[in-house]
Amino acid sequence: MDEANALAALSALAQATRLQTLKLLVSREPDGVPAGELARLIGVPQNTLSAHLSILANASLVAGERRSRSIIYRADVERLRQLVLFLLKDCCGGRAELCAPLTDELIPCCPEPAPRDD
Repeated sequence: MDEANALAALSALAQATRLQTLKLLVSREPDGVPAGELARLIGVPQNTLSAHLSILANASLVAGERRSRSIIYRADVERLRQLVLFLLKDCCGGRAELCAPLTDELIPCCPEPAPRDD
């Protein structure tokens, strides 16, 4: 990710409804959320949410997929990963021990799957 893309993503997230929307969509991966349900869950009118989703989509943070008469929105988790890595790439000037508290907090979020007994 380059600086221009990072700035676009951060700008898109610098608004409460959009940040809440992205967080909700991340929590609903990989299934996504229909647009109408998303508006209800966030508590905003559908046309207002549509404008916010457009901004998030332009920053490549979300994508919509038409399924029958609904549009299912999903977070682009890979793009979010790229943004976080962009922010942390040069973390602590290469001194990993200074970043350990941050990375330690991330690990419980997404634990490695337990080994299988095959």
